[in-house]
Amino acid sequence: MSDADLGSRIEGIRQLGSVVRAMTGIAGARARTARAQIAALEGYAATLGDALEQALAGLPDQKTEIAARPALVVFCAEQGFVGGFSERVLDGIGGTLNNTDLFLLGSRGAAIAAGRGITPAWSAAMPSRSASLPKFADRILESVFAQGGLRAVSVVHTIWNQGQAQVERRTLFPFAVTEDEQRLAAPLTNLPAADLAVSLGLDRLHALLTRAALHAFVAENEARMAAMSAASRQIKTELELLEALARRVRQEGITAEIIEIASGAMAGR
Repeated sequence: MSDADLGSRIEGIRQLGSVVRAMTGIAGARARTARAQIAALEGYAATLGDALEQALAGLPDQKTEIAARPALVVFCAEQGFVGGFSERVLDGIGGTLNNTDLFLLGSRGAAIAAGRGITPAWSAAMPSRSASLPKFADRILESVFAQGGLRAVSVVHTIWNQGQAQVERRTLFPFAVTEDEQRLAAPLTNLPAADLAVSLGLDRLHALLTRAALHAFVAENEARMAAMSAASRQIKTELELLEALARRVRQEGITAEIIEIASGAMAGR
């Protein structure tokens, strides 16, 4: 490899390093913003849960009638450079798709699912900004309940915890009611108890789905940061090797020129 080729290769790797650092910074900023939103949303969801428990206390005990097929909402990666992020999520759903409608989020995950022969009932691209996720959760719920009638809703998403990706599966609807909650005194309300419970239940379902979307958003960006960190280390190693090779090539060129000059001088004598 000539000195000019080495210089071009080194410059290209340096530019690639700049791109990797920029991607790492963007992913880190997105993850930090979404984590702050998760903290606020969990408090909101807990408040809705307490209110729903009190509202249900004003209703007679009755089982929720589930007529439609269960819905499984799965959050995969929207973009690449995240390692095996989507593969782990799809492995997590395993063979649980029998008699279940799959709602798959994330373009990259949808492509991998198609390669596995998995066909969702509905799919969509994940937003690029965490601030858009609450409205995105509205779209998901509209699609889940588009046929009318209640259905069980579960979610599969990734949680990033202490540098590790953990796939979590959780049932969002119907809500589980404990014996302690059943003994709560019925509150005073200005709305019919049934209407209040339905309204609070939908709000809580929306909050829990948005929470899952935020966790998936954080995990994808954390996984991208981890992948970019590994790429940065590889780029640094490659750059050091090429710079050492470039120094050796230049030294060999200088040595060859000195020998040539010395040989010419000796011949002149």
